[in-house]
Amino acid sequence: MFITRRSLTALALALLAATGAHAQEWPTKPVRIITPFPPGAGPETVLRLVADKLQKKWGKPVIVENKPGGNGFIAIDAFKRGETDGHDLIQLDNVHLAAYPSLFKKLPYDPAKDFEPLLPLFRTYFFVAVPTASPYKTVGDILADAKARPTVLNYGSWSVGNPVHLGSALLESMTGTQMQHVIYKEVSMLYTAVATGELNWSLGTLASAGPMQRAGRVRFIGVTAPKRLAAFPDIPTVSESGGPAGYEMQGWTAIAAPRGLPKAVTDKIQRDIEAALAEPDVKERYATVGYEPFPVTREQFAAFIAAETLKLGDVVRRAKASLD
Repeated sequence: MFITRRSLTALALALLAATGAHAQEWPTKPVRIITPFPPGAGPETVLRLVADKLQKKWGKPVIVENKPGGNGFIAIDAFKRGETDGHDLIQLDNVHLAAYPSLFKKLPYDPAKDFEPLLPLFRTYFFVAVPTASPYKTVGDILADAKARPTVLNYGSWSVGNPVHLGSALLESMTGTQMQHVIYKEVSMLYTAVATGELNWSLGTLASAGPMQRAGRVRFIGVTAPKRLAAFPDIPTVSESGGPAGYEMQGWTAIAAPRGLPKAVTDKIQRDIEAALAEPDVKERYATVGYEPFPVTREQFAAFIAAETLKLGDVVRRAKASLD
């Protein structure tokens, strides 16, 4: 029995040493990070900054490969067909991981089996934007008018099921209001429509609606965060602006690896990305586009994704939204 225990201990130590050595050796070749976002999009520009940091850290090329379109399925298919040893990673957002399971009856991927989300790259909140000349001074004003004139008011987004649409639908659900959802082909067209009064209001991030706000063409009357943002202390939360208590909506993107990688490798990737996110120029870029760090452990992130999946699933069902 003594010899058996000693042998098992030696085997365990050998396996631990081998795992550690594997993590130290990884990566052994170029790393590819696939993104469903087009070149120049906010999430993609942050990813390229991080990739540059990782390339210097790892001593191997880190290539960002854009595969936009197809609801992100093109990028996901490329990832599923790629390397399974961690040399292929993927950038995903809350729609891919938490909303699509309810928006599609059948997905070409399984969020629980095909990915191991390592950590969020950022999160961002949305502003309630109205035309500069709008009579609405608060979110409460919009809701009061929506209740007085059901289905007359409108808001916009660029598709069914994106965070702007779901955040707007959540506001309707929590307040018992019903408004028209207008879809635009391009984000720029959406916020131009707000500025001209074609839309009564829309949710938008600092990156998407900020240019119109800085040009004085739209006003921000609320933010979908649980508390006021440090950069916009005069903008009340939606709840403070007459909206429902507890209302909150955020967008986020994450880096995911294939399932089944050695923990030492996933820990290394996560640790090195966290170090990249702490770099001053990355923080500066975040401030420019209204992103903020989202520091959580992998276990906490998994629990957060599960909670988001339930929340967004409920919004989708109440809105009777579908992409099938």
